[in-house]
Amino acid sequence: MNWKDVYQEKLTTADEAVKRIKSGDRVVMGIGAGVSATLNEALINNHAAYQNVEIVNILPIIKTDYLKHELASHFHTNSLFVHNPSRKLVNEGIGDYTPCFLYQTPELWTGELPVDVAFIQISKPDKHGYCSYGIGVDYTKSAADQAKLVIAHVNDQMPRTHGDSFIHVSELDVIVEHSEPLLAPPTQPIGELETAIGKHCASLIQDGDCLQLGYGKIPDAVLSFLTDRKDLGIHTEMFSDGVVDLVNAGVINNSKKNFNPGKIISAFLLGTQKLYDFVDDNPSVLMYPVTYTNDPYIAGQNDNLVSINGCIQVDLLGQVASDTMGMQQFSGVGGQVDFVRAAAISKGGRSILAMPATAKGDTISRIVPFLDHGAAVTTSRQDVHYIVTEFGVANLKHKTLKERARALINIAHPKFHDELKAAFEQRFNVAF
Repeated sequence: MNWKDVYQEKLTTADEAVKRIKSGDRVVMGIGAGVSATLNEALINNHAAYQNVEIVNILPIIKTDYLKHELASHFHTNSLFVHNPSRKLVNEGIGDYTPCFLYQTPELWTGELPVDVAFIQISKPDKHGYCSYGIGVDYTKSAADQAKLVIAHVNDQMPRTHGDSFIHVSELDVIVEHSEPLLAPPTQPIGELETAIGKHCASLIQDGDCLQLGYGKIPDAVLSFLTDRKDLGIHTEMFSDGVVDLVNAGVINNSKKNFNPGKIISAFLLGTQKLYDFVDDNPSVLMYPVTYTNDPYIAGQNDNLVSINGCIQVDLLGQVASDTMGMQQFSGVGGQVDFVRAAAISKGGRSILAMPATAKGDTISRIVPFLDHGAAVTTSRQDVHYIVTEFGVANLKHKTLKERARALINIAHPKFHDELKAAFEQRFNVAF
């Protein structure tokens, strides 16, 4: 039987496909825009048929009605990266959060979180019967590899990407065809604060560097200050529209990369249609699972790797909280530590953790004598290299406790200098 006949046999509707899910099943969805809105909606519409279906995902930008309190007996969320819709449930104890380095996520599928059902969104098959995971290889490919049931949404608007990005029709259990635009996150205008932080971060980036950037206003601001650089490269877990602009401007060409030269390496994408069009059948962009993109010992093979990520709070020892606000789980570890350590391994590498100096209208300093009660240390003081705020750059690498504390106080908001200096003198028993 050829693959086209197999494809037709497995074809059904989304409503029929989700009826294959049983109460108590664990359903793994992808990351961000890679999640199928069609399958998600069918799952929610069929909620009455389930009890305690566990949903595992990261940063969905789809409709998340499965998180509603009234559906708590039908769906249970286990987030690997808490986001705005799931945050309340997790902090109320109704939902769960599983901390995990992103590159190790696929280990969950063969260990603590075996996959009953994988929801995947893929491109239409090529002439050989292979579909592409397109914008979301990440941990989705490994989840499908381990799942008892693979429900695939074949979307002709999913770009076909190169790399380790393919699955054959024979590996799919159920196929749903539906054409729909890929989702895009809401636009985030860059303000004066992000501009100031981005400028300081960009000052640490040199011609020929290889970049890892997260998602958000600060990474976008950093990219806006790199138009005069030359021969930049990309090895990252994700990228967005700003990278496309620098490729088109000739700034990013990956020519100086010693590892995967000439290629952009990523695991997932989050942006607008401009980004999705750019990667479609683009041989200069290779999409890989997070076990490749985020493994520090693989990413660290790139010389001059510069990682740029955000954080929430830093104490005077240089300990960084990036995913908690005191007792509250705010987000997740994601790939921050993966790339901080990759940059440390990299010859000439640098890691940057950036944040505004204050919160809540300049009433709270993010640089503090002690992390808030209950806060988790995301990145240890041994791992931290650069901390950046709108007031400057603090280089903490291989610095003494007093040296790093002084450097951090110097980039805190001036209105908090006196109390931070007093805390310094009390802690170290010396004058600031």
